[in-house]
Amino acid sequence: MRTALIVARRELGGYFATPVAVVFIVIFLVLQGLLTFNLGNFFDRNQADLAPFFSFVPWVFLLLVPALTMRLWAEERRLGTIELLLTLPITQGQAVVGKFLAAWTFCAIALALTFPFVITVNYLGSPDNGVIATGYLGALLVAGAFLSVGSALSATTKNQVIAFVLAVAVCFLFAVASYPLVTDFLSRGTPELAEIARRISVAERFQSFTRGIISLRDVLYFASFIGFWLFLNTVIVDHRKAD
Repeated sequence: MRTALIVARRELGGYFATPVAVVFIVIFLVLQGLLTFNLGNFFDRNQADLAPFFSFVPWVFLLLVPALTMRLWAEERRLGTIELLLTLPITQGQAVVGKFLAAWTFCAIALALTFPFVITVNYLGSPDNGVIATGYLGALLVAGAFLSVGSALSATTKNQVIAFVLAVAVCFLFAVASYPLVTDFLSRGTPELAEIARRISVAERFQSFTRGIISLRDVLYFASFIGFWLFLNTVIVDHRKAD
């Protein structure tokens, strides 16, 4: 784990050594602000909560997280530096976890910078800050889930654009899996598929956190989801390291 943390520090420093960090954070904050206060009718609702903010978080992450992960492995493979990375005294699993932790920490920083939203809602009313805290925890887990998917798919190609498109497509499927349009369609043929779709939906699991509920089942879901995709990421890196 210590080696993975060393890789994470190296990768995280790489984000802030380029304009990537500033661009990502600015776009994230601007989008969340516009969506929350305009489309979310933040002031017209006359409720002291961050429900509009959290309702848009998965969809903003759906677009921005793949943009963050598309370079994680695709760039390493394109430049040929993946061989150098894997010749260091670290395992492939440690490299995968290190890169993931760096990206996850970066997303956590972006979320932390939305603190003015919390200050605003506390200034305007008396919100349940416990619910807000669980909402942020859920948002961080959603970011982790999308990051794990994007990281694994980035390892399948040298082309960052392809990695981005694949990550958006797969994350979108997990985001909308519980929506009535999807479940109603699936239930017409095989009702069991509709139930499976609900169970694997990232958005469905996230809703519990936005209501202030931390369910062990939901936490285990995100842990298993992230673990599966990181394992797959390791397998892909191992299989394609010589390409």
